[in-house]
Amino acid sequence: MENDFLPLMGTDHIEFYVGNAKQAAHFYKAAFGFRGIAYAGPETGIKDRVSYVVRQNRLTFVFTSALRPDHDISQEVLKHGDAVKAIALEVEDAEKAWEETTKRGAKSFMKPRIISDSSGSVGMSGIHLYGDTVHIFVARKKYNGVFMPGYEPWVTSYQPASTGLLYVDHCVGNVGWNQMNHWVSFYENVMGFKNILTFDDTDISTEYSALMSKVMSNGNGQVKFPINEPAEGKRKSQVEEFLEFFNGEGVQHVAMATNDIVATVSDLMHRGIEFLKVPSSYYEELEGRVGKIDEDLEPLKELGILVDRDPDGYLLQIFSKPVQDRPTVFFEIIQRKGATSFGKGNFKALFEAIEREQEKRGNL
Repeated sequence: MENDFLPLMGTDHIEFYVGNAKQAAHFYKAAFGFRGIAYAGPETGIKDRVSYVVRQNRLTFVFTSALRPDHDISQEVLKHGDAVKAIALEVEDAEKAWEETTKRGAKSFMKPRIISDSSGSVGMSGIHLYGDTVHIFVARKKYNGVFMPGYEPWVTSYQPASTGLLYVDHCVGNVGWNQMNHWVSFYENVMGFKNILTFDDTDISTEYSALMSKVMSNGNGQVKFPINEPAEGKRKSQVEEFLEFFNGEGVQHVAMATNDIVATVSDLMHRGIEFLKVPSSYYEELEGRVGKIDEDLEPLKELGILVDRDPDGYLLQIFSKPVQDRPTVFFEIIQRKGATSFGKGNFKALFEAIEREQEKRGNL
């Protein structure tokens, strides 16, 4: 790629600001199959907050809570509920990443710093994104500790089995009316991303509501960020519902990859994760729409897994219901069999499923 001034090695971790980090970490272990790996808090010299780190293959989530109500973190949780605060991206040089992005117009969140302990050093910096969301740049090649300096190993006897989740496939942001192109320009100009797919309200609409979406990808294709904005419809769209209950712009969902979606989703359901359901009629037309696939249709139909094809292959995907009380953050489970797209053929069925849930909440 010509002059990739911000080479990214992928998603380093995702940090959530939550009301109760200890309980959130336990939920993600029990329900999603993460293992506890690290902890930071008063016992490790950090007096104002606690953070628990969980990991599954190349997926690392950090749950952080403040210890006092007047803390900035407490105020953000009050405003947004449990939510993604930081999408941390792995880089070779955190200082250079900060310099390249801030000189192109990014607002600094964290000036470059090196943090060290006996296991080595980590370079960090950060920039502001939409709403209260931030990107953290992490350079960890010189570190071999458990997570990063300031953390100690979190050793518990409860370490559940993996559900087969592998890595972050993409993260989707919801932004306000007419803000999508602003953030598309931000990713293009500030971070050197390209717009690889565009969906408008003719692609993503139902009888009642619509949205617009553009997918941004970095130079090597390791990091992808679809950005959604509302579009005019008869009733309130899912993006409008999110913006209302989130009190602003933020990360709508994190897509997590698996190599065996039937096994993963079966396990997640057994552990209590609830998924959106599409009508069984969706499967009657499936083979005519996507052609022959390797999987048996019955388990897909039973679990509610969606299938879509693009010129490169096909994908299987399913979306959870929101994982907290507010109808905000949810998760996508995705298995790619060659496909590089995002399931355009499923949008109508998926959005109608979301609208059925909205209607139950009285928010359509």
